[in-house]
Amino acid sequence: MAITGSGSLAIISLWLLVVSAAFLAKGAAESVTVEGLNLSTDNVTVIEGETATISCRMKDNDDSVIQLLNPNRQTIYFRDVRPLKDSRFQLVNFTDNELRVSLSNVSLSDEGRYVCQLYTDPPQEAYADITVLVPPGSPIIESREDVVSEGNETELTCTAIGSKPVASIRWMKGEEELTGEVTAEETYDRLFTVTSRVSLAVTKEDDGVPVDCIIDHPAAKDLLAQRHLRVLYKPEVKIMVTYPEGLTREGDNLDLTCIAEGKPHPHQITWLRVDEDVPPHAVVTGSNLYIENLNKSYNGTYRCVASNTVGEAYDDYMLYVHDAPTTSPTPTTNSVNTQDSRAGEGAPQKIDHALIGGVVAVVMFAILCVLIGLGRYFARHKGTYFTHEAKGADDAADADTAIINAEGGHNNTDEKKEYYI
Repeated sequence: MAITGSGSLAIISLWLLVVSAAFLAKGAAESVTVEGLNLSTDNVTVIEGETATISCRMKDNDDSVIQLLNPNRQTIYFRDVRPLKDSRFQLVNFTDNELRVSLSNVSLSDEGRYVCQLYTDPPQEAYADITVLVPPGSPIIESREDVVSEGNETELTCTAIGSKPVASIRWMKGEEELTGEVTAEETYDRLFTVTSRVSLAVTKEDDGVPVDCIIDHPAAKDLLAQRHLRVLYKPEVKIMVTYPEGLTREGDNLDLTCIAEGKPHPHQITWLRVDEDVPPHAVVTGSNLYIENLNKSYNGTYRCVASNTVGEAYDDYMLYVHDAPTTSPTPTTNSVNTQDSRAGEGAPQKIDHALIGGVVAVVMFAILCVLIGLGRYFARHKGTYFTHEAKGADDAADADTAIINAEGGHNNTDEKKEYYI
């Protein structure tokens, strides 16, 4: 039998009263309830504001009447008709084997046990528990103070309001996980407020590091609050030598620069000479110290002191003035002299000996070349004398002609003979 139409609600209500009375009388006599013999359903977990669906299923259809009841045992659906005046309940499916109903915009008040019921002998019931999850609001992170000085301890608090079930809170400082102290409080509307506190000692390296409060809850994802640490720290000081490069010698100028960084920025930078006075003609300009025409009386420890509201720090420079160089380096050996000057005062003498040895070698080589040249010159003139004795003989056909063709001919020969006699 199918009953449809809004005009039949009175008839259905009367039918429900009659059937309920009969079942109550039978139940009072027998007090027997059978669950799940021919009927099944499922528990439902839903996030507040979303839609829950309840399915009442029959294994075998025996034309029994099926209905869905709310936790107060009010009939939501009788077969495919909705006697309950709550439009959030809608029929999704009705067949011989299933009654499926949806509940939209679920609230915490909808939580409880719903009943799938078959009018059989004995009656059958199956129960669907609806659990409503309520996500917490956006976490709120607070710190005991806005800024903290290095070496001190600070406290951070993170709160997650109005959740069900209880939310859990995790802390992360950069890549490091922190452990907090957690408290949970249940409110009048069955929701929970969770608070976690974490304490940590900070260093200057923590300045600007993010601290995250992460909320874990089955009804919410990616709930996070973040705060960056603001740490004050005393200055870091370093002295840089602007001039000269390498050794400091008598007559040189000295230029030092003091580099100081801190939070807040150092408000004062002071130069001093440890255990002695700064030379009278030294010039201090802000973070720079300049001294002209160094001499050995200026040797000592020069200190740059920087301070801010957190504290002060310093760096030292040891000044040792070396003797002025005794010789001027030549252009070709300038770079060598610059490097050797860092090794000590004896380097220029080593270079002079090398130059003298080179000059001596060049002179000896020149003398040797001159001697070889003179030897070849005398040898060449001696060969020419003997060659004139036989000049013209090479072109003669025989010995007699050669004698005749020689310089001076026969006359010359006679003269030579007379000369030799």
